[in-house]
Amino acid sequence: MAKVTIYHSTTCSKSREALALLKDKKVDLAVVKYLETPLDKATIQKLVKLVGGDPEQLLRKKDAKFAAAGLDPKKTYSAAEVVEVLAKHGEVMERPVIVCGTKAVIARPTEKALEVLK
Repeated sequence: MAKVTIYHSTTCSKSREALALLKDKKVDLAVVKYLETPLDKATIQKLVKLVGGDPEQLLRKKDAKFAAAGLDPKKTYSAAEVVEVLAKHGEVMERPVIVCGTKAVIARPTEKALEVLK
């Protein structure tokens, strides 16, 4: 199995739960603390593509930090705009994002983290 990458926020309980779940399953993990080491646009574009579906699912539009960053929670954001927003405001990325090969999920609920292992 390919190595699994978790885009992790240490302050997020769901992210900590997903990390613990993957560690319990003894998954070969790379942990990316994206708030400490911001993601570049190419990585964000890859995440948008791998997660699939509506690119806005990667945005925490209801988070107070979203509005505090001057972003409009009522606006519809294209994939390109999601990339730009997350490149400038990584703190509003939905987490955790789990990637394995060509599959990725936002692990909410936590058990979704296991979907990339199948």
